[in-house]
Amino acid sequence: MVTTHNLGFPRIGAKRELKFALEAYWKGQSTLDAVKQLGHELRQRHWALQAGLDLAPVGDFAFYDQVLDMSFTLGNLPARVQGFHGDELDNYFRVARGRSAQSAEAHAQCCGGVAAGEMTKWFDTNYHYIVPEFTAATRFKLDASRLLQQLAEARAQQVKAKPVIIGPVTYLAIGKSKDDTSQLALLPQLLQVYTELLETLAAQGVEWVQIDEPILVTELDADWQHAFNLAYHQLKSCRVKLLVATYFGQLADNQYLAANLPVAGLHVDAINARSEIVPLLGMLPAHKVLSVGVINGRNIWKTDLNATLDWLEPIAERLGERLWLAPSCSLLHVPVDLDSEQALDLEIRSWLAFATQKLDELQILATALTQGRAAVKDQLASNHTAIATRRSSQRVHKPQVKAALEKLTPQLGQRQNAYAVRASKQAALLKLPKYPTTTIGSFPQTADIRHARSEFKAGRLDAAGYQAAMQAEIARSIQEQEALGLDVLVHGEAERNDMVEYFGEQLDGYAFSQFGWVQSYGSRCVKPPILFGDISRPRAMTVDWIKYAQSLTSKPMKGMLTGPVTILNWSFVRDDQPRSVSCYQLALAIRQEVLDLEQAGINVIQIDEAALREGLPLRKAQWQSYLDWAVESFRITANGVADETQIHTHMCYSEFNDIIESIAAMDADVITIETSRSDMELLDAFKTFDYPNEIGPGVYDIHSPNIPDQADMVKLMQLAAERVPAERLWVNPDCGLKTRQWAEVLPALRNMVAAAKTLRANA
Repeated sequence: MVTTHNLGFPRIGAKRELKFALEAYWKGQSTLDAVKQLGHELRQRHWALQAGLDLAPVGDFAFYDQVLDMSFTLGNLPARVQGFHGDELDNYFRVARGRSAQSAEAHAQCCGGVAAGEMTKWFDTNYHYIVPEFTAATRFKLDASRLLQQLAEARAQQVKAKPVIIGPVTYLAIGKSKDDTSQLALLPQLLQVYTELLETLAAQGVEWVQIDEPILVTELDADWQHAFNLAYHQLKSCRVKLLVATYFGQLADNQYLAANLPVAGLHVDAINARSEIVPLLGMLPAHKVLSVGVINGRNIWKTDLNATLDWLEPIAERLGERLWLAPSCSLLHVPVDLDSEQALDLEIRSWLAFATQKLDELQILATALTQGRAAVKDQLASNHTAIATRRSSQRVHKPQVKAALEKLTPQLGQRQNAYAVRASKQAALLKLPKYPTTTIGSFPQTADIRHARSEFKAGRLDAAGYQAAMQAEIARSIQEQEALGLDVLVHGEAERNDMVEYFGEQLDGYAFSQFGWVQSYGSRCVKPPILFGDISRPRAMTVDWIKYAQSLTSKPMKGMLTGPVTILNWSFVRDDQPRSVSCYQLALAIRQEVLDLEQAGINVIQIDEAALREGLPLRKAQWQSYLDWAVESFRITANGVADETQIHTHMCYSEFNDIIESIAAMDADVITIETSRSDMELLDAFKTFDYPNEIGPGVYDIHSPNIPDQADMVKLMQLAAERVPAERLWVNPDCGLKTRQWAEVLPALRNMVAAAKTLRANA
């Protein structure tokens, strides 16, 4: 027999039910009981979809973030939210976003604003987690109520439950010390709480616990390797079987360590680490289960089931009942159900598998291994047809695009002159004050905007009516910015549903789902476009909107584009060619748009590369190869313009200090980055690295509804000026404003402009 299980399931709901319930509560339009009830219903629904598995995950559901859930389970709350006497879920939201319910009464009684927890990317995904905080005063105290409640619900539904928790070493490794405390120094007391948690689960009759340790696919020094041995030798006495789960990459030099941890099972991501599976068979003790992640949990293409069986059958023969099958990682990173996609092109749809279909693929593989391929011959034949059709499709492969790539030269990535020369020309043209102010690009996506877009897509609003509606919103954005006194304006992006999907819709080689939503953080969901073929740009995508906005003001208007690396990393990308090839195709397409904007008289162009860092391989030894083609792709996109055209780029919610040289190599005239939640920590690299160009360290945390204080923003910019010369600093929010409301945006930006004026006066 082969055991099938899953590491985690999408929690937002097939129609984003969780998103809408959370936002209604935060706005004071619903109740906490309604939110909790929906959570219960979603868990029931998702367990039903996993009913065919031998073991289903319990505890993978979170109202905001699984790492934040673990912090609450461990009693590791920031001091600023301790002593809270309201509902724990309100306190949970305060850590996640700075406050909970927005209604005046609820806000006054229980949910006053605090500094939100720092947020960053979960390994190399577009999922954001709330960073655990540690200090010398950190004390852990078990609160297993959330996990025990979900376990009771699962058993009431006859679910064969496997609780899921984040492992102690990964938890410490992904957190941050707020003082000089060593994270590893906290391990002994943390292990006491983990021991208590596992014993609590054992007392409930739990047999297996999945304990996620993805930090094992990164480089670990001797101290962190020792931490793994220390942790699991202490936990081995607990009366449950532990399945240590790794994913997103290769174990590499951690193979022996992982294979010999004193646990009952090991999960390995065979999508990223297939070459390690056979060597691991020789390292594993004879009693240990090997869970093989054979279905890609990060992408939406069908698995080649016949090819997978070809390499899996000898492994199954060798391991017997010690073989478990699962997706490579949690299915959190893919949409829920392909059956919802009735409008998707039928041929392309036949190439895809969402979370529900991936579990079906898992069952086919398990059946083939236990009963023989003949037992699932029809399913295997259908799968073979889909795989073959995709490989040979002329919709995927376009000779003219490949011919354009063959003409790439290094000169395409070079500006005419160095930054110092460009800067003086740009200053003469733009005539900006010291500490110039701008925003990152988007303004609130109001109900009116969303209604006009849905009416247009449904055919109930014609093109002229839609254009008029969007132009009215653009005009409003311009008026508000001029009233605020911002220096470089944006058009507000009213016409854009998403910063990646908007461009994908206008590029050949992309397809789109209706309900392919994936959680990015909290209630924020994205619908990644499907990059299925060679990419080209049939026509201009943004020029008319930007030209219209510029016609309404004499101030500089930024053309707003998404860069090739971010479009790549935030798409479901084809897996039949190197990612670098797809990125170069995107670079040539967006380069055409940059040149068209410049030709239209737009002198400031922002090319967002928010996802540059998250595409990094998890092992530093592999970074340079990625950075070489990623940076070159940006340069190809940006560097065909004249010296007078000022190129901006934006990056958010990632750690940039360790790739600062590559960011400088992008040679953007201005870079804007997130620094508000981390108190300018991201600028620490500039203590030793002389960043050569201009930079806007974000001073306004747009992911919290709290209004930033003018004095706090001045303080943050003064910290920045200790690292970067004031004449090269910009003042801006840390990200786009589309998720906020105008009632929040206007006072926040008013304070930001006032902060810039204070800085100028004190300069």
